[in-house]
Amino acid sequence: MKRTGKKLKYLPLAAVIFFTVSGGPYGLEPLLTYAGRNGALLLLMIVPLLWDIPAILTVYELNGMMPVNGGYYQWVKRALGLRFAFYEGWWTWLYTFVDLAIYPVLFIEYATFFFPEIAAYKIPVCLVIIWSGAILNIRGIVPVGKASLLLSLIVLVPFLLLFGKAFFVYKGAMIALPQPSLKGIEFSSLGMAIYTIMWNFIGWDNASTYAEEVERPVRTYIVSTLIAFIGILIVYFLALQTAGHSGIDLNFLKDNGFPYLGVQLGGQWLGTLLAIGGMASTVGLFFAVLLSVSRIPKAMADDALLPAIVHAEHKKFKTPYISILICATIVSFMILFTFSDLVFIDVTLYGGGLLLEFISLLALRIKAPDEKRPFKIPLNNWGIAIMILLPLSVLLIALIASCTSGNGSHTPIVFALLALVSPEIIWQLIKWYRKNENP
Repeated sequence: MKRTGKKLKYLPLAAVIFFTVSGGPYGLEPLLTYAGRNGALLLLMIVPLLWDIPAILTVYELNGMMPVNGGYYQWVKRALGLRFAFYEGWWTWLYTFVDLAIYPVLFIEYATFFFPEIAAYKIPVCLVIIWSGAILNIRGIVPVGKASLLLSLIVLVPFLLLFGKAFFVYKGAMIALPQPSLKGIEFSSLGMAIYTIMWNFIGWDNASTYAEEVERPVRTYIVSTLIAFIGILIVYFLALQTAGHSGIDLNFLKDNGFPYLGVQLGGQWLGTLLAIGGMASTVGLFFAVLLSVSRIPKAMADDALLPAIVHAEHKKFKTPYISILICATIVSFMILFTFSDLVFIDVTLYGGGLLLEFISLLALRIKAPDEKRPFKIPLNNWGIAIMILLPLSVLLIALIASCTSGNGSHTPIVFALLALVSPEIIWQLIKWYRKNENP
């Protein structure tokens, strides 16, 4: 059914992508602790090129071929079949539930800058954020886009003020690159540093799940993604430069965040603005990621992989409101995860889904070489295969380093591995159910 409602345009889509992928430098603070100033900036220059550029190019080509709701789920279904499409949808659902759960919790952390006692009311405050996001998403993509645009300004303006203050204080030092080096960094710390950057740069494909709700989707996605990528990279670079020159204790920054860097550099007023920006960031991230993941259960239900009621649309807003309500309900029970465990689980599960998207890109190049592609990666099939190896190598290095860290906790590793094998178990149950339902 063709959608005739209002659609998202360049800047609102860029804002939604910004929040789907980043939400600002909040969450980047541990990177300096893991890699130091020299190593952090070096990794920030290398990891996005190897991890993000292949993913963005893949989204450009496949979304141009198939600009439909369901995005990556539909790409994998066409290229590899329904079984692996279920893998894709299931992994995405799981990692996004984990991901969504952390944002309301982070909101509490930034809110304690103003009201330390709010920590005692974490659960009710988190539930208010979760269900406010659900209501906004039920109202449609355009309200989410407008809210994302406003929230992105609230996030970015305090950082622009922080960077302006840093340029005034440190002058030319802010644009001078430190000597890039990973010397002295333990392998386990390198793994967590890479995971931190990867986590702060994941989600480019998530914006593809509502392509039918975007105006002129092929061109709009290309322009909006480019705006978001350049903006995120610049903001991250300046945030690390500012923190590196400030002399702030890196462990203190990791534990307390950028608001306290603002207090040190500009005073209470700047710390206050950065804390407000942190709260806006977590809310914007929640809204944008919920928008993305809520389209996947509907697509899976359309293929009879989930109960039919999941694909029901709201009579007035034409949004998959049952899917949104299901997502919000599950996340309501998952708001007690720790940040470091979430980063590991998120990136590992996301990497599994991304692998299927890369394989789908190569498979469709072979199966449908002559099909119209408004954007085509200027590489042959061998070049595509080499391109795929780059982000997978980065993920493998981070995974091995994290697994050998010896920090005593294997819970996230076990959880991630169980989550990776769980779709095959569910798929076999679906096959058994269908066989017994239609003997």
